[in-house]
Amino acid sequence: MATNDPPAAGPLPLPLPPMSAPSKRSVTIGGHRTSVSLEDAFWRELRELARAGGRTTATLIAEIDAARPPEVGLATALRLFVLAEIVKNRA
Repeated sequence: MATNDPPAAGPLPLPLPPMSAPSKRSVTIGGHRTSVSLEDAFWRELRELARAGGRTTATLIAEIDAARPPEVGLATALRLFVLAEIVKNRA
């Protein structure tokens, strides 16, 4: 059955932000060195949040590490903290 209707257009592609693979950085927490892997966008926001709070990035990471539940990994806690701060500041 032929119609004169134009073909249905598919969904428009999402305008995704620039993306990068996670990059690993070493941090010292409580006198112990550890590595954390985060995407560049999260590292940038974490640095900015630390600066806005008058602390170093390492200090902010240590505070988040101390506050996170033991079953939540550090990288996850950092990402969720950044997301929560963005949402809070957007409201």
